[in-house]
Amino acid sequence: MGGKLAPYATIYSTEKIKQAIADKKFEGKDRYGVPILDYGSVVAAQVEVCLGPLHTEFDGRGNAYISCFVSNEVVKFTLGQPEYTGPKPFSVVDKVPINYNVGHICIPESNSPNPAGKYLVALNKWSIDRFMNVGPLFPKNFQLIDISGEKMKVLLDMPVAFAETHYAKAIRREKLEKIKPLQVAPTGSDFLAFEGGQPRKDENALTTVGKESVKRYQLPDGSWVTEVWGTLIRSTIRPNIITAKKGDIVRLHLTNVEQSLNAMHGFALAEYGIIAETEPGRYVELEFVADVPGVFAFYCFDFCSPLHLEMAGWLVVEE
Repeated sequence: MGGKLAPYATIYSTEKIKQAIADKKFEGKDRYGVPILDYGSVVAAQVEVCLGPLHTEFDGRGNAYISCFVSNEVVKFTLGQPEYTGPKPFSVVDKVPINYNVGHICIPESNSPNPAGKYLVALNKWSIDRFMNVGPLFPKNFQLIDISGEKMKVLLDMPVAFAETHYAKAIRREKLEKIKPLQVAPTGSDFLAFEGGQPRKDENALTTVGKESVKRYQLPDGSWVTEVWGTLIRSTIRPNIITAKKGDIVRLHLTNVEQSLNAMHGFALAEYGIIAETEPGRYVELEFVADVPGVFAFYCFDFCSPLHLEMAGWLVVEE
């Protein structure tokens, strides 16, 4: 592990830790009464790697790679036995400069028993004059590094919209290809309620277009409810006109009745702070009090078809 403020990577031995516990080699106890292991009894080695060591990954061939936040580089160093059996254990063997402020790094399946250590991705916080700025925020940049040989080699600089992802993980593509393809959830599935590991179909969800309805009724406490059973499908929200009285509780039951995996739909009613995103087959329930009279637009905010802008409607709140 790296400590950021010290130029060393410290390697701890699991066997030494076990032995220190068995021998009760403690330096004392922490504030909670937990014994503190004697530092010298559990360290396998320290490697002077760089300025600002931060995050370490492994290639499965006896090497470790550590990001250096201050000196802007990735450093490769050897481990000890049994991972490394060569003549120079715990030694720096290569360095590659990084642009700029490298944080975490990622090697596919690094923390597994069988790392796929051919490439490393440096997840950098800044890009500093690397790419054209086209908006209010400068792009970040990731760097793809070949680590298959003795020397590391930067293959690609790539601008990205968002900052370095802490502890990002990668796995082999062929493992994903073995997974059963995603299927559209049964129409009317409530993704917040499950039965037998599957989303439960809600009794208020509509499964077909054409059966949408609006009902207004009074509760025993005297309050009024405008209840809506609706559907979302390219490129219509049904019903597209909802009428309620000022003070009504408006309860929306909305179902995305699409059968294509990519057909996401959103529902937004900005003036009342209502927003929801619905995957194909998903049912959502929304509720608010219509306490402001007027005519308010509701609309889909996921671009879903050439007629996306037509996917809208109106809430009419009468005095």
